Amino acid sequence: MSTIAPTPLRTALFPMRVVTEYRRLIVFRLGRMSGVKGPGIVWVIPFLDRVMSVDLRESLLEIPHQTSITKDNAPISIDFITFFKVIDPEASVVQVANFAGAAHNIAATTLRSVVGDITLDDVLARRDDINEVLREKLDEVTERWGVKVTNVEIREIVPPPAVQEAMTRQMSAERTRRALVTEAEGDREAAVLRAEGEKQANILAAEGARAANILRAEADQQAAVLRARGFAAGLDAITAVARGVDANTMALQYVDALKALGASPSTKFVVPAELTGMLAGAVALAGGATTAAAPVVDGARRPSGVS
Repeated sequence: MSTIAPTPLRTALFPMRVVTEYRRLIVFRLGRMSGVKGPGIVWVIPFLDRVMSVDLRESLLEIPHQTSITKDNAPISIDFITFFKVIDPEASVVQVANFAGAAHNIAATTLRSVVGDITLDDVLARRDDINEVLREKLDEVTERWGVKVTNVEIREIVPPPAVQEAMTRQMSAERTRRALVTEAEGDREAAVLRAEGEKQANILAAEGARAANILRAEADQQAAVLRARGFAAGLDAITAVARGVDANTMALQYVDALKALGASPSTKFVVPAELTGMLAGAVALAGGATTAAAPVVDGARRPSGVS
């Protein structure tokens, strides 16, 4: 017998009862219920009182496989467990004679009613929803018996063999599809990573080339600055030397230039205007040198070689 069903106790030889915390005694005196006793020590009158014990702990009731027809006319076998708890000891004794049988039958009929409004796919996929609907419908019936349905759990759902075979094929196809999708995603991610790597390599190469060009330009600029500074220093030295050159030296330089012009095959020469004055100075310089070299005879200079 289920622990949720009341248990009659003999009172002829045991007028005193010790009631545990999780039990209550329903006392009937001369057929009339006199109340709920316990926990603790309870005294009863032999031959006048009839006592029934009610367990207040939560208990379960197993509902074996029940064949139901789904909304799409597919036969399906379901077994589940219901959990009950007595909340009104008086009603659990007075309102129902065989709670286990009543609960079993109401659970089976409720299951067929709920499954008949759901398709096969939903029955297989929505167990939690079915459990909640079953609990609510069972609780509506058992509430008047002083019993609370705390939970309903479907243990097993057995579809027809043809449906099981189709589900197996579908599962195999789904796994194949997932494998192909996973492989395609792996290839795509690999291609993305390769493209990212190439892009980063190109960016680094471009940055390296740009940095090399910048360094090369800076080196060329520094070299040009140094060359310009060298040319400036050379020009400064030439200018300083030229400032110390006199007109005779310049005339000699022009004479050397004329010698070079005479040796060239050209027939036309452009001579600067100031060359005449410098040549005159050069001639004067040459004449002075010749006069200085001639001997003096009778107070006059004679050319060398003349006696």
